[in-house]
Amino acid sequence: MEQIYESRLTVTPGCADCFGRLGVYETFRAFMDMAAIHAELLGVGFEAMAERGLFWLTVKTRVEFIKRPSMAEELTLRTWPEAPERVRANRSYEADLNGETVIRGRTEWAVINTGSGRLVPMRGIFPEELPFDKPSASPEPFSRLEDEFLPGEKLCDYRVSSVDIDVGGHMNNAAYVRALMSAFTKAELAQMDISCAEVIFRAPCFEGDVLDIFRRRTPGGYALRMSRGGETVILAEISLR
Repeated sequence: MEQIYESRLTVTPGCADCFGRLGVYETFRAFMDMAAIHAELLGVGFEAMAERGLFWLTVKTRVEFIKRPSMAEELTLRTWPEAPERVRANRSYEADLNGETVIRGRTEWAVINTGSGRLVPMRGIFPEELPFDKPSASPEPFSRLEDEFLPGEKLCDYRVSSVDIDVGGHMNNAAYVRALMSAFTKAELAQMDISCAEVIFRAPCFEGDVLDIFRRRTPGGYALRMSRGGETVILAEISLR
């Protein structure tokens, strides 16, 4: 019963962006993968939860980039669950390079009953013997993202395909980030020194859905929205140094 799960990650071409840095989407994916592995080890993974008629639901995710690791650099990744609240539970993430934390993050999760579709209390979800004494890696409150976009701020469409779908049958959490990052050109990305990326998940999407991507410049970076038929499914904020 390990409170903290740790693994290693080498920045290879498969997880680097076009500038040879660890990609934003790839960082989200690595953290989500670690959460899934650790959940399995704790007995609250996908199949174990399905047997109880339960499913983990990602609500919000924030990743803070103190430094973007480069190609061939090797990172130590860590994740641990924080003390759960009544119907929400946070999970922390860290990535260290040569003993220095260069990326940190946090995800807010909830659990739904797959039969009723309703949230269930967190009490009794985790093993009783699991300690929750390690502080959050990213203790600041999640941002309040505004859902106020004009029609002229629509940038492009994104069609959800089979490669976006995960074992839960809907669009994978990290796949949304990949779609959002694809809304920036290489020239735009070259000018962006990203300090933080934050995403709020509003509704699940499925293969064949066509999503509208909205984008606007803000004093601190970019605000983004993904919608389906007018319904907001994702709100995101990218902060720049």
